[in-house]
Amino acid sequence: MKRFLVGFLALFMVFATAVPLSAQAVQSAETVQVADTVELDVSRSILSLTEIRDVTIEADFGREVDLEGLELQFGGKALDEWKQWDAAARSYSGKPFILVKKEPHFVDGTTKIAAELEFGLPFGTDDLSPRSIRVIYKELLGDYELALVDSENEVKAAATVELNVYDEFQEWDEIKPTIDRIFEEAHELNDRYLHYESPGKSVEGKEMHLVVLAKDEDAVNNYLENTLPAALETPEDLLAKLKDGTMGDYQIPIWFNNIHPDEVEGIDFQTGLLKKFALETEVTFTTTNEDGTDEEVVLNVDEVLDHIIFIFNFSHNPDGRVHNTRANVNGFDLNRDNAYQTQVETIQLNQVIAKWTPLAMMEGHGYVKGFLIEPATPPHNPNFEYDLLMEGMIPQAHAMGQAGIGSSGLTSYFLASEEYEDGWDDMGPSYTPIFSMLHGTLGHTVEVPTLSQDAYYAMVGAGLGMINYVFENKDDLYARQLEIFDRGVKGEDNRAVDPLLTNAAGESIGRVRGEHENFFPDYYVLPTDPRNQKNVSEVYNMVEYLIRNGVKVERTTKNVKIGQTTYPKGAYIVPMKQAKRGLANAMLYAGDDVSDWNAMYDPVVANFPALRGFDIVDVRMGGEDVLEGLTEQVTEVAVPSSEVDAKKAMQVLKNVNNDTIRLVNELLKDGKHVGIVQEDKFGFKVGDFVVRSVDVAPFKDDYVFEAAVLPAYQAIDMKWIAAPKVASNGSDQLIFSLKELGFNLTDENQADVIVSDSNLPKELAGKTFVGIGNSVLRAVHQAGLLEGFEYKTTRSGHEGLIKATVDVAHPLMAGYRPDELFYTTRGSWITAVPEGAEVLAKVKATDDFYVAGWWPGHEGAKGQTLAFTQKLDNATITLFANDLAFRAHTKHYYRMLANSIFAAAEEAPAPKPGANKN
Repeated sequence: MKRFLVGFLALFMVFATAVPLSAQAVQSAETVQVADTVELDVSRSILSLTEIRDVTIEADFGREVDLEGLELQFGGKALDEWKQWDAAARSYSGKPFILVKKEPHFVDGTTKIAAELEFGLPFGTDDLSPRSIRVIYKELLGDYELALVDSENEVKAAATVELNVYDEFQEWDEIKPTIDRIFEEAHELNDRYLHYESPGKSVEGKEMHLVVLAKDEDAVNNYLENTLPAALETPEDLLAKLKDGTMGDYQIPIWFNNIHPDEVEGIDFQTGLLKKFALETEVTFTTTNEDGTDEEVVLNVDEVLDHIIFIFNFSHNPDGRVHNTRANVNGFDLNRDNAYQTQVETIQLNQVIAKWTPLAMMEGHGYVKGFLIEPATPPHNPNFEYDLLMEGMIPQAHAMGQAGIGSSGLTSYFLASEEYEDGWDDMGPSYTPIFSMLHGTLGHTVEVPTLSQDAYYAMVGAGLGMINYVFENKDDLYARQLEIFDRGVKGEDNRAVDPLLTNAAGESIGRVRGEHENFFPDYYVLPTDPRNQKNVSEVYNMVEYLIRNGVKVERTTKNVKIGQTTYPKGAYIVPMKQAKRGLANAMLYAGDDVSDWNAMYDPVVANFPALRGFDIVDVRMGGEDVLEGLTEQVTEVAVPSSEVDAKKAMQVLKNVNNDTIRLVNELLKDGKHVGIVQEDKFGFKVGDFVVRSVDVAPFKDDYVFEAAVLPAYQAIDMKWIAAPKVASNGSDQLIFSLKELGFNLTDENQADVIVSDSNLPKELAGKTFVGIGNSVLRAVHQAGLLEGFEYKTTRSGHEGLIKATVDVAHPLMAGYRPDELFYTTRGSWITAVPEGAEVLAKVKATDDFYVAGWWPGHEGAKGQTLAFTQKLDNATITLFANDLAFRAHTKHYYRMLANSIFAAAEEAPAPKPGANKN
């Protein structure tokens, strides 16, 4: 329910900084004492922050009263005390926005009293999209008492009215009851299929809401059990049926979505569409044709449902709707996480998107001036079958825009691909509609220009335009989606894509194939044996990711030899002759260098093998398929138990994955003994962890780790540590990553080590500081903390996957290899280090050091320093120019964080020799 606010605005003007909101409300409610209340008739009960509305009120006190003694009140305060927001003063101190157009007067010689009011715009505009307004307007929403008060006789006429953003806006906890009411009404009116489910819960435990609307249950079952499986396995057969007219009746799904809940129309337009198509027999809307003429379109709902299944996902981010934020409560923009899938909301929902593989998707956003609709600008992701997608997306986008302006007061729209040269690209696959394009979906982001009633109408209109376009062109659109799948199943690298893939000069460069004829490999091999795989834990995570996103994965049933390497039985295989090969390749290939472009919207590198840190083999057979008959499909990941020789006293946990770090932190929290190896000996490496067998054995089913028996722990140099005391004054995403590793965070003054990608510590003395990225580099430089330290930044946001050399002998680089791929979105490198500093990593000094990303000016980073550490008299500073915890995707670099933290942990007593008991 919306909060009931009384008299907030008026007292806010005077007491905003001195009186708590609850106290203001109490004081307002007690300003008038009345003995009796009669009914107040109002001409409208919903008032709007974005639309000026006239309200006529009428009341009958049953006798003549002194009109001069009457007072009109709203929320317990006089009308002239409700004043507009003054942005400069940051207070409600402008002109009154509730005006009396016609004073209280008797009606036709009766005792009935009437008046006319004008409720204006509290923020002086019908557009609440400016960030300064958008973060505060919700505090005005709620139910208020509108009253005509006769103080002399202690009586008032009162009614409750609602102050809303626009009529259709709903708080999150109102949406599910609305869905339930629609279901109840539909059940009384028709026999349409309506199904509710929750795809999952938010971080705070709120249910996401998803509704399926279809002709009947058979239509849904037929699509999920017959049409879609055939499309993914034998698309050529369905294409033939479409061509010869033997396809018969079939329905295909279209998806409506929201992910930024503070872009409010993106949720509410779905409720509007659901009501129309669940309850009405005909839906009528207006579209504005290219020549400017309006045309009325009438959709017979039952006919539409003969062809279309509707899916409404009201928001990825329920918590954001409650808190009026773009990000989820972990501080992540979920529209940058659809590819990475580090957040629970995107993990859960993308599994459902893969299950349905919709033909079209519309995601409601704001607030780009001009009413923007995708498709996007170049550079385009080469893993799309871009020619087939654009044949449907461009005309569909125009149909959406025309219906949007025809249904609202907006007068124009534009396609990003037609109006922008760059800067609104679809190279990065993390936005929901663009990620959906890897499923063969016609994915559209729709950006209304204002937060307003009119923008709501435009968003509904765009949805109607998409529905009508799919309805009128279903067979043609579906044939193109089937062709996308068919190219994948056949392993076809169709050159029709190439002309659409251009460089910044507008020249066609096509898919960058290098020495290969086909852009796509035949297979990817993800080894699981220690000889060929550096991080099997992340392999299991990757396979689970691929399966839940609809990608086929197999596993070898025998040892296989590919080239000169033999991969033991159990290696995972991603066959690239499959319908969803574009999605698989977008996550697994190295990426492209798009640094020639002037602008990019967001980072573009996905490359899970590099950024999650596992080995993968790109296999191109050429002739004979050496894997044929040697694999079986897997539908779930079975992670084997880790091995521990419990008969021996001590184990060494190799520092090879993040699961090991989490396990070490759990042991430390439980007060168990943990040592860190300080020398390479017995085949163990600096930075490996020593633990008691009895302590680690209970966790062999909970964590993926590599353990080996330590023959004699007193014969190897090690440091026994206590649980580190860690603090962070950095970004929410860095804090999330630290917690993901199992570190408990404390206050800076209690910490031994402070980690930040934003700020310097309040106090450095006696502590270790780990700084990440250009904001910290600048702060250290400006503070003069390190004499001789210099750095360079091209621009924050410049992104690159780069070849690096690593000092693997240093404890802070424990567990890494001499040659690694490092990642940054900081656009920075270190040009000079202080005397006595230890360099941890450098950019490789070769011409091919840059692998992928968007980083104009990256050439200057060649051979430069990426990370170093220096001990001062009473502190240690370690600086990384690259990213260690970007959006929780760069998990390969987490152990650099962990190593730096463990190095700063206090020493602890060693266990007694031979101790192997709890």
